[in-house]
Amino acid sequence: MELSSETKITVIGLGYVGLPLAVALAKSFDTMGVDINPARVAELRNGRDSTREVDNDDLAKSSLTFTDDIGEAAGRHVYIVTVPTPVDKANQPDLGPVRGATRSVAAALKAGADPKPVIIYESTVFPGVTEEICGPLLEEVSGLKQGEDFFLGYSPERINPGDRVHTVDKITRVVAGENPDVTALMSALYGKVTTGGTFEAASIKAAEAAKVIENAQRDINIAFMNEIAQIFNKEGLSVYDVLDAANTKWNFLPFFPGLVGGHCIGVDPYYLSYKAQQLGHLPRVVLAGRSINDGMGAFVADRVHDHLRRASDVLVLGLTFKEHVPDLRNSKVVDVVRRLEWLGHDVTVHDPMASAEEARLEYELGIDAAALDADRQYDAVVLAVAHNEYIELSSEEVGALVRPGGLIADIKGAWRLREFPEGILRWQL
Repeated sequence: MELSSETKITVIGLGYVGLPLAVALAKSFDTMGVDINPARVAELRNGRDSTREVDNDDLAKSSLTFTDDIGEAAGRHVYIVTVPTPVDKANQPDLGPVRGATRSVAAALKAGADPKPVIIYESTVFPGVTEEICGPLLEEVSGLKQGEDFFLGYSPERINPGDRVHTVDKITRVVAGENPDVTALMSALYGKVTTGGTFEAASIKAAEAAKVIENAQRDINIAFMNEIAQIFNKEGLSVYDVLDAANTKWNFLPFFPGLVGGHCIGVDPYYLSYKAQQLGHLPRVVLAGRSINDGMGAFVADRVHDHLRRASDVLVLGLTFKEHVPDLRNSKVVDVVRRLEWLGHDVTVHDPMASAEEARLEYELGIDAAALDADRQYDAVVLAVAHNEYIELSSEEVGALVRPGGLIADIKGAWRLREFPEGILRWQL
């Protein structure tokens, strides 16, 4: 296949990963975006991106077209799958979205197509999914033959929600096709999107494996920070004070403690551990890191409870999985809230970025938009997510939220150099 402005590309899944990619591709190719959520398609057609990953002006100017009907993508040249890969309640990989997208693509493939279509997966998976699960499923549903009627490729997504530096048009893209021609095609395709260049992986499995270890590595390093935070807490030390000193060494790695959630770092290690156990290997380091991070919400809540010593009114600032994004997926702040409630506290949640409707549907939690009003006070204020709105609050404004003798708990260390009114207790990691 020779790439040209006439090459027809379809991106399946228009979330945090798919939409920025589709908008970037549309600058060079005839690009269609497909999403199974009609409401999502409707908002994008109206020039609005609720994930805030694409500027609304850029979206309105894009030639990208949208549909919730995969039938409109029949007979196109390249299909790129960017759907989520979550875990289930037992922390086992849930490939339901990938299987569903694969079936949809298979239904859009046409016998005798020229050029032969290429199906590229970007969703994070364990090694083997693209060739051992998706390829056979495409064959089964379409009745076509992989390697003859269509070809497979894999290029792991590297979107970091809210990151305006490492954007889809600047990062290095890892690419791998089922044969050298497909790999070369992918290099040319992604080379049109990014100034960061491409890296041709040795195989599709190698590219799949690279993605899961990228996030597992971060998870393990943050788990170490969380463990030492727990250790130093017993000594009355703030881990941030310790890290200020340690970070002066040239080869000390700058990781920080916190609530590790989200759709990538909080999930991908389970994909790696699942594959390891399939192969007969117990991934002790990977599982230990995830166990520490999964327990961090309860640790924070317990320390807040220790300071309060009684059932209290607690304000939790931030519910999204990280600062400056509206993404609520796999938020570990929820663990803090649930534990505090279990301990008998009355918890109010505030978040200027999050959708109140999504919080209600996903977690059965309410978001109180008026929680920061001047007439509201609490026994404790917990800074869980360092959104700009909270960082910009003055010390007087923060202090005014806390009743005399109350507590300010700063999980992120964002207020640790602040002076607050006398009589307020303070705790931080």
